[in-house]
Amino acid sequence: MGLEKTYLPNEIESKWYKFWEQSGYFKPNFKEGAKAYSINLPPPNVTGTLHMGHGFQHTLMDTLVRYHRMMGYNTLWQPGTDHAGIATQMVVERSLEAKNITRKELGRVEFIKKVWEWKEYSGDTITNQMRRLGLSCDWSRERFTMDNGLSDAVVEVFVRLYEQGYIYRGYKLVNWDVRRQTAVSDLEVKLAEENGFIWHIEYQIKDSSEFIVVATTRPETMLGDTAVAVNPVDARFKHLVGKKVILPLVGREIPIIADDYVITDFGTGCVKITPAHDFNDYEIGKRHNLEMINIFTLDGCTNDHVPEKYRGLDRFIARKIIIEDLEKIGVLVEVKAHKLMIPRGERDDVILEPMLTNQWFCNMDKFSHKALELVKSGEIKFIPENWQVIYNQWLENIQDWCISRQLWWGHRIPAYYDKDGNIYIARNKEEAIAMAGTDQLIQDEDVLDTWFSSALWCFSPLGWPLSTKELDEFLPSSVLITGFDIIFFWVARMIMLTYEFTKKIPFKEVFITGLILDANGHKMSKSKGNIIDPLDLIDGISKDDLVKKRTQNLMNPKQADSIAKQTNKDYPNGFMAFGADALRFTFVILSTHSREIRFDAKRVEGARNFCNKLWNASRFVLMNVNCNSQLVGREFKLELVDKWILLKLKQLIIDTNIAYKTYRFDILAQRIYEFVWNEYCDWYLELTKVNLMNEKNLNAKICSINTLLKVLECILRIMHPVMPFITEELWQEVAAIHHFPNVNSIMVAAYPTVEEIGIGDDIGSNEQSVIDSVNLLKDICVVVRNLRSEMELSPAIKIPLEIEVSGEKYHTIKNFSLYLNALAKLSEVKVVDKIKEEGIAPIIMLHGMKLMLQVKINKATEKIRIEKEIDKINKEIEKIKTKLDNPSYLERAPKVIVERDNQRFEELSKKIIHFSKQLANLL
Repeated sequence: MGLEKTYLPNEIESKWYKFWEQSGYFKPNFKEGAKAYSINLPPPNVTGTLHMGHGFQHTLMDTLVRYHRMMGYNTLWQPGTDHAGIATQMVVERSLEAKNITRKELGRVEFIKKVWEWKEYSGDTITNQMRRLGLSCDWSRERFTMDNGLSDAVVEVFVRLYEQGYIYRGYKLVNWDVRRQTAVSDLEVKLAEENGFIWHIEYQIKDSSEFIVVATTRPETMLGDTAVAVNPVDARFKHLVGKKVILPLVGREIPIIADDYVITDFGTGCVKITPAHDFNDYEIGKRHNLEMINIFTLDGCTNDHVPEKYRGLDRFIARKIIIEDLEKIGVLVEVKAHKLMIPRGERDDVILEPMLTNQWFCNMDKFSHKALELVKSGEIKFIPENWQVIYNQWLENIQDWCISRQLWWGHRIPAYYDKDGNIYIARNKEEAIAMAGTDQLIQDEDVLDTWFSSALWCFSPLGWPLSTKELDEFLPSSVLITGFDIIFFWVARMIMLTYEFTKKIPFKEVFITGLILDANGHKMSKSKGNIIDPLDLIDGISKDDLVKKRTQNLMNPKQADSIAKQTNKDYPNGFMAFGADALRFTFVILSTHSREIRFDAKRVEGARNFCNKLWNASRFVLMNVNCNSQLVGREFKLELVDKWILLKLKQLIIDTNIAYKTYRFDILAQRIYEFVWNEYCDWYLELTKVNLMNEKNLNAKICSINTLLKVLECILRIMHPVMPFITEELWQEVAAIHHFPNVNSIMVAAYPTVEEIGIGDDIGSNEQSVIDSVNLLKDICVVVRNLRSEMELSPAIKIPLEIEVSGEKYHTIKNFSLYLNALAKLSEVKVVDKIKEEGIAPIIMLHGMKLMLQVKINKATEKIRIEKEIDKINKEIEKIKTKLDNPSYLERAPKVIVERDNQRFEELSKKIIHFSKQLANLL
């Protein structure tokens, strides 16, 4: 086949993904004796698109799955999408509104048909994007939360929970979206600090001229007040507790109560209590058995429970009129500007209203104790461990879960009502009819919260409630990878419900990732114009198209202009086509255990350069192997540099295995990068060039050819889980020479092992000696290169090098002469007992050796260089001396650190003497 001269990711990615999927490599193998490894993909919204958070987490999952597949595990990555009740319904409603059609005009049946049509149209968008990223999910098992089997599981769980007394129906306060007219999940509440006001209002004490002043940020809700609360220890108001006040504008008598909730030094110390329209007031109302008066209709207008003057008004219009009337009667004491935390719907930005409505709830207290125990015992582990604290806090303060939503798209609640209002909970209407003894039944209009079906995600896609081999093999799954924002809303609920219905834990470990922010540490959002589409990084996008993409549909011209300017500044050239592998590598190397992760698109360019480096190195190896094909597979004795690279490869295998076990993806990528770029490409390839040109040493040539090929092939297998496309393309070329019988893809090749390296007999106990010897060679090359650079010597000029050395290093360096000549551009290396220091040539001290380039120098230039070196050393000496002269430091610092500082001080002092002698020779 042969490799193209240039690495072009787009040309290889579609080819290999199609090959993998068609070959069935993404499916479990169910080999006898193989351990199981599985991950359940957190199901993205069916109407969504791939965003940076998806790309980041999905890459980590795929890296783990590919690694364990290569390790021989029976591997399943279960994919699927979520029906995303409110989000999907909103999308379809908006498309209908554009045609002047409302869902109510269509009716429920026809509207649901429209949603299914939309799902069929857009449902594959995100899964196709996931394929572009190289994700090796078992697509043959892809599930949708509204699939028949999964829907049956939802109904079965609901019925059983109801029969066991976990599910009930009742009036409670919920977050209410007045535009969509549905309860919303706490997760869909977006709290944002906004400018507002706080109004101080006088409430008159009954049968008294005395007033009590309350403070409120929502004066319209006063129409539903049923009490005023003070702190029981507040001496100012103790005498008023038990008395009543007259509610302004309404005339209703309400009691003054004492409750610890009230903070004495906040506001006026008196709090109006509106149990039907505030969550804290609701709890107070329950404690004091207060009346709960709902003053709003479901669309956010005042209802018949308020004085006639204020009925039928939008809540904010009612506020304006109420304030005016309070002023007129002289009870509005003060108005202050105030910062408020406003609850808005995440989907449509409408201000949410706490609303007392009749909903279905699940009693979570019965589940929480077992969920806490499963994590406390270590059966389920959080990584990093600190997230367990958050998990515990939420479960220890758990509230009942509102599981009903006033939507049409979703799993309809399996509750049926007869004409008398009796409720029958059944798996289907036929069962309900049998229970009721009549077919005159109406099913509940509400649907279940999307998170209800998502809570079953660890077992419903595996076939539950049926008994399947997948349930036996892959439950519990190995790890869940998700964000910290849904630990309670999803992670905890999966733990509770999976254990309740299967008596198994859902997953063994939970790896919590950080939140992807932009390069400046800001959350990515459309309003900020800083969203990055992963596919734009893969395929490339021009600056103009990027600006257009970020500013389209923005109604505010100033905002669009600001975003355009910032985009032009940040990405003046747009994005080149980096390819999926470069993006994946960037995600992996950024995956620290931090809470927040800043993503700078410029880092993808560095990863793309890494791909180019690997590509060019592979071309070099393959070219030399093909030119020396007669040497491939011949016996040889390992040379020193070949032993060194194999030892480094051995350590890389050890380090990467540890990184996978500890979820240190950043260390995994860093070690791969260091080995491939620095040790293999920058050093080993250069060293082998010397051996390949050495016609006097056939063993060295044979050794280099075979070791180059072996190490490259191992590198590709090690890199494959992170960068699957480029490694497959290169591996196919290498495997054609290296020979892997019955293995047609790197995907199903074994991950390299330490035993596979096979260097124990050749090295024995001398591993560290080999490492030290090559490190010495590298250090000599580096100092000579640096010295040449400082002296501005042309690489074309080859100069003799004298090295003063004795003992074991003498023979080592003697054997290095060919390498040093080539890598440091030397004409020869002279190993001597003593360097004559009469001349003015610079002498370098290194590991107890003296190195001197035999070259004529410019005295003035050399004087400046040495003076700079002396100045740098003196500054370091001063820092160490300050520490060593400090008695407190000497007393508190570990002895080994103090000894190290003393040794360093002596080394630097010797260097000063050495450079001072050289400087004197120049004068």
